[in-house]
Amino acid sequence: MARRKKPTDPQDMASIAERSAQRPTGEGSVKHREEIIGDCRLILGDCRDILPTLGPVDAVVTDPPYEIGADKGKKGAIPFKGGKPVERAYHPDNVWDIERPDREVFDLIVARSRHQIIWGGNYFADWLPAQGRWLWWDKCQTMPSYGDGELAWTSLPQTTPKKFVLANNKLFADRVERVHPTQKPLPLMEWCLGFLPDAKTILDPFMGSGTTGVACALTDRSFIGIEREPSYFDIACRRIEEAYKQPRLFAEPVQKPVQDVLI
Repeated sequence: MARRKKPTDPQDMASIAERSAQRPTGEGSVKHREEIIGDCRLILGDCRDILPTLGPVDAVVTDPPYEIGADKGKKGAIPFKGGKPVERAYHPDNVWDIERPDREVFDLIVARSRHQIIWGGNYFADWLPAQGRWLWWDKCQTMPSYGDGELAWTSLPQTTPKKFVLANNKLFADRVERVHPTQKPLPLMEWCLGFLPDAKTILDPFMGSGTTGVACALTDRSFIGIEREPSYFDIACRRIEEAYKQPRLFAEPVQKPVQDVLI
């Protein structure tokens, strides 16, 4: 799938530049860039500057920073891969997870889309409308110090929570390439899209390594992704480009949602 740059509307570019200039020192240095890959529009920039320039979309499926310091990774080694210690990724200079996104970002997300699925919703519940349908990813964790799973706030109709079961401990996670410290599994994001059968255009304002975009490419949906970190933006471009090169002769079955009661 050929990649091409998308010329930005001069009016939008002026608006983006103006908003970026208003950021505190050090926050407005993201150089804006766009790539078009298939039906995916990928934007390098700060979503606070980009979102106001976008029109409405069918749905937002995203995983914002939680303010838990996941950007830096962890020190030390872990005894996996045949019993040999493997050094964990540690990036002390990363700063993308030092605070939650501004409330205005969530207001824009809700205003720009008909439906929303926001992972880590328990970290943002004070800023999101009251809603009964939560999604729960059961990670099948066996380590007592790890979380049992993750929650997603949604604007989906009905009130019953839904559960997705996928082991994500280190032994299982090593089966796939991990290029981002908070990378969500592709089957999880495809499961999310299954709740949005009529959504043709999906937006992810915190694109990261592009897993939502990959899921959209594999399910024939249009995608708009925004990412402020150039290294992850380039990774997302590569992963989405590779997804388009893999013809899907048969649709892979998506795990059936399981109703569960969260206490």
